[in-house]
Amino acid sequence: MIRFIFTLILAFALAGHAQGQQQELGPKKELTAEDVEESIKTLDKKPMYTPFVELYLLEETKALRKEILETRAELIEKVVEKELSVADKTMSYATDTVTYFFYLIAGATSILVVIGWNSIRDMRSQLTSLAEKRVNELVIEYENRLQSIEDQLHQKSEIIHQNQAEIERTNEVHGLWLKASQETSQQNKIAAYDQILDLRPDDVEALSYKADAVLEMQEPLWAISLCQRALKLAPDNGHAHYQLACAYAEIGRWEDAVATLTRAIDISEAYRDDASVDPSFERLHQHENFRQLVFVEDQESE
Repeated sequence: MIRFIFTLILAFALAGHAQGQQQELGPKKELTAEDVEESIKTLDKKPMYTPFVELYLLEETKALRKEILETRAELIEKVVEKELSVADKTMSYATDTVTYFFYLIAGATSILVVIGWNSIRDMRSQLTSLAEKRVNELVIEYENRLQSIEDQLHQKSEIIHQNQAEIERTNEVHGLWLKASQETSQQNKIAAYDQILDLRPDDVEALSYKADAVLEMQEPLWAISLCQRALKLAPDNGHAHYQLACAYAEIGRWEDAVATLTRAIDISEAYRDDASVDPSFERLHQHENFRQLVFVEDQESE
């Protein structure tokens, strides 16, 4: 569900950006494939959310919560109806069984009336005992079935409660991400990321973005620790690799910075352009391996 929501956000962003490009080009000039490709390259430099998308996501979340509650109510109603139906059938079956046994007793009594009262009394006692035993077995069987239904209902209720808690946690995390994106103070951003990590300790994106904020505060060692923690959770996270490379560059570990940046660029070519203008790599511009990695076009023209 979360992946679907973020796909919608990306679709809205691409559509809005393409419309802006068309307006800039004018009504008589059509939008070409090159314009679309240029728009996609510059898309990450603009906010990926709008108030309309925010409202849409909140409305979708509210609708999902309402649907879950309605599903729960419907499930409880159906289970209760099933329990009543089973209990009714149980009592009907037990009553019919006892009735059939008494019919047998009456028939046996008619047949054995000539034998004597002692034989009739013995047969009546045995048939009564057998009927009671069978009824008890049926009651125990249906009690077990009802217990199984109750257990299943309890499991469904737990799943519903967990889904509701996850929805509330997702809404809270989404609000914190929005708050962090609007903050200008790095301290406030770090506080928002810490709140996200309190809710989701294994949130790799929160760890990598916190490392970015920490680097802005000139704390590269702290950033290295955060990035290494993120990469233990997601070894292929490109943003964590990129922030780790920036931190290595800040403390003068040139070879480690280039190696880590290489890994980030292998994951996404966009990091090559980012590295060419990132202040963290400014002292690496004369490093041969860095130039071969980042300034590829310059190397080819030479």
